[in-house]
Amino acid sequence: MLGSTHGTLTTDSRRARVIACGEQPGPAVHGRPADVDDLDVSGRPLYCDVPDLDRLFRPESVAVIGASDAEGRPNTGVTRQLIAWSERVGARLHPVHPSRPSVFGIPCTPSVADLPEQVDLAVLLVADPLPVIEELAETKVKFAVVFASGFAETGEEGAAAQDRLAAAVARSGMRLLGPNTNLNAFERFREDLDGPAIALITQSGHQGRPVFALQELGIRLSHWAPTGNEADLETADFISYFAERPEVGAIACYVEGLKDGRSFLLAADRAARRKVPVVAVKVGRTETGARTAASHTGKLTGADTVVDAAMRQYGVIRVDGLDELQDTAALLARARPPRADGVVVYSISGGTGAHFADLATEAGLTLPVLSQAKQAVLHQWIPEYLSVANPVDNGGHPVGDHRGRKIIDAILDDPEVGVLICPVTGPFPPLSDRLVQDLVDAAERTDKLVCVVWGSPVGTEPAYREVLLGSSRVATFRTVANCITAVRAYLDHHRFVTGYRSPFDEAPRTPSPSFRKAQALIRPGEQLSEHAAKQLLRAYGIRVPREQLVTSAAAAVRAAGLVGYPVVMKASGARIAHKTELGLVKIGLTSASQVRDAYRELTDIARYEGVSLDGVLVCQMVERGVEMVVGAAHDDLFGPTVTVGLGGVLVEVLHDTAVRVPPFGEEQARDMCAELRGRALLGGVRGRPPADLDALVEVVLRVQRMALELGDDLAELDINPLMVLERGQGAVALDALVVCR
Repeated sequence: MLGSTHGTLTTDSRRARVIACGEQPGPAVHGRPADVDDLDVSGRPLYCDVPDLDRLFRPESVAVIGASDAEGRPNTGVTRQLIAWSERVGARLHPVHPSRPSVFGIPCTPSVADLPEQVDLAVLLVADPLPVIEELAETKVKFAVVFASGFAETGEEGAAAQDRLAAAVARSGMRLLGPNTNLNAFERFREDLDGPAIALITQSGHQGRPVFALQELGIRLSHWAPTGNEADLETADFISYFAERPEVGAIACYVEGLKDGRSFLLAADRAARRKVPVVAVKVGRTETGARTAASHTGKLTGADTVVDAAMRQYGVIRVDGLDELQDTAALLARARPPRADGVVVYSISGGTGAHFADLATEAGLTLPVLSQAKQAVLHQWIPEYLSVANPVDNGGHPVGDHRGRKIIDAILDDPEVGVLICPVTGPFPPLSDRLVQDLVDAAERTDKLVCVVWGSPVGTEPAYREVLLGSSRVATFRTVANCITAVRAYLDHHRFVTGYRSPFDEAPRTPSPSFRKAQALIRPGEQLSEHAAKQLLRAYGIRVPREQLVTSAAAAVRAAGLVGYPVVMKASGARIAHKTELGLVKIGLTSASQVRDAYRELTDIARYEGVSLDGVLVCQMVERGVEMVVGAAHDDLFGPTVTVGLGGVLVEVLHDTAVRVPPFGEEQARDMCAELRGRALLGGVRGRPPADLDALVEVVLRVQRMALELGDDLAELDINPLMVLERGQGAVALDALVVCR
């Protein structure tokens, strides 16, 4: 929709644009300098290489620096675990210690310089890793792991030490895991499990334990990346790497903070392109959680509303608890793509079915009413007085004959049904035993998802431990809430990736003709007057009312005649943020005398309040429409962001807004409007005609273009109100606030 504003600048002028915005031509992309063609118009990367981490997880040779076998030393236990891990992955291990001839019977190398071969991985068990990193640089080591703490998580001094460590790693060409990491990458993974695996990424090692324990339930794990402080390798690197691994069915993450917002989005985009689900717990929903996470890893947690929106924008499934992470990742890793969105609840109790249906519907799942023909089929085996419309109440699953299996097969054969869920509130042998066996047998013959909620608090029953957990085709949950969360994520994920088109492929790389006009209006460190702010909007094709800036009462009267009565008059100055509260707005003026009086009153108020004016705006009065707000802001983590919401004087009370991180397309702009609680106002209520949604979407996209081209120069842009007129009549920016960085 903004194609007419695209420029055709040369490579040199694009590079000049990036530098003019105060940025370098682009950060190194995993060791490769970013070419200007890899950058969007804001100077941010559009592409990142996938790091080759094979030799980190499966090295051929390992050096353990600071290895020990002395009893009672912390390094001794670590060394023992690394020796066992090296044997499992088939790596040659070289202990390094200046004064020990051997460690656990393995000959010791006195220093890094004396290593008998070039090693793939160096594990540093030393308090000060910086000198060792500098030594390793000369030996061309591919990867290093640093366990030591006391870096960015401790404050400014530690952050400076971490910066020095990161700089040394960057100079060396090696890749670093840590500091402040642990042994999770070197755990013993079960090799007797098959099927798609979960790859695990955690910034806090213990938070990954519940997911790692899924192996005890027969669910395969392929990797565990404990990223620690992420001085070099970060969460985004591992998402990109795991998304390319054929054995990985889902990526589970515990994230305390993101190192770089754009890198994270590029990694999530890569996973979405490859249809690999990413499930994440992201700390920082509350101020307390954000503060604690920062002290733990020294990361930016990011404004949570922006983080949340960015994750949804790229299909990252955000969950709250580790139990949800565990169950959702397990389902997404192993379940086949859905054949339909319909969910049927099959229950041995009418009360259980009704309760589950309430919760599932409230969560957004679709429970279709089964056709009359299908209900007639089910009533062959279920008494007529029981409801089988959905939920299907069988009154007690048949035990003594074949009817139970026929009921389940008939439900799964319905083309509207993609998921069958059977909540079992507690064991009731032999009924519950036969029920779960029939469900497992049915799941083996269908490509549709079969879920069981085993509600027993004990969990030691044979039907659960042996039958349900012994099946790779039935998804088993212990709570209703986790089942609903996982199934909703499963359906949402496949719906998302089916229609996914990467916004980075279509992101603008060159400035529009509007950019140079707008650049002349920017005043670094200042707030623009309303008049100047509206000139900025005009430069990007955003409609504003007919208006004139005047500096006398007589000029105001002439302007009103040209604009057309009735008019609105406003004081215009660079430091006026809330004109209405100060009495600096007059509306509905219908005569020359009212205009003269209003001019004098506005200038008198400004003089009394000590407000400097550049003049008074005489504006066309636009009355009927839906008041919206569209804005842009600079987020410390992601850069430019765009917001749309219900506007007017209640914007700060209602907080009904939706956020996106550029780049995004028209579909995402429409989704923003659809997310608003007050979206019904745009469709027309109480006899009012529908608003021009297309025009609102157009403004959102134009503000996005402005945010991309000027975003690093803008601290804040608010169009409030944006009056969205009747369908086909457009939208008009009645007021605007612009604060420059």
